[in-house]
Order: sequence, then C-alpha cells, then structure tokens
Amino acid sequence: MKSTDMARKDRDLRKARKKEEVLARKMEKNEKTVGDYINELNSLFFHDGTKIYNIEMSDEILDLLDEMKEELEEKNWMNVIRKAVKKSGVKEKESAITQLKEMGEIE
Repeated sequence: MKSTDMARKDRDLRKARKKEEVLARKMEKNEKTVGDYINELNSLFFHDGTKIYNIEMSDEILDLLDEMKEELEEKNWMNVIRKAVKKSGVKEKESAITQLKEMGEIE
C-alpha cells in the first residue's frame, strides 16, 4: 500500500470520527437547527399556492415562533420565516412574511 493511500485512509477515518462526535454532541443537547424550524413552520402552513390562510388563527405557529425566539439567535429569526414561506411556494410571500413578523413580534 502506498503512503498516499495510507494517508487518505487516515484522513477519512479522522473525518468519520469527527462527524460521529459532532452528531453525539448534537443529540446530547437535543437542539433544533435552523433547518428544523424552517421545515416545522412550513409544515404548519395551510395554503393553496397563492396565499397562506392560517397564520393569524394558529396557536401552533405562535408557539413555534416563541420557541424559535428562545432557542435561536436573533439573526436567524427572519431567515427561518422567509425560507419557510418560500418553501411553501405561495405567490403572496410578502404579506405572509409581514403577518408572521407581526405575530411573533419580530423586527
């Protein structure tokens, strides 16, 4: 076996160990990521491709926004809202984003 092959295998092994350690730490903390909040918020929307209808009526959305504000940094709040609305594929994105900002009291 060449030394370059041995070095490559060693690097691959170190990468695998590092990945396992990061996943283990994440599981210990049991924290949601920004992507988790985006997916969860998007799953709570009721829409028809044009407009999101249940923003103002849903306590689940309000609870999720409150949890997000506690767990994530403030700089990520708008990213979660914008990307969740974008992922829904509605045409009236700006009105939905504005409603969510007002509901969650986000600047």
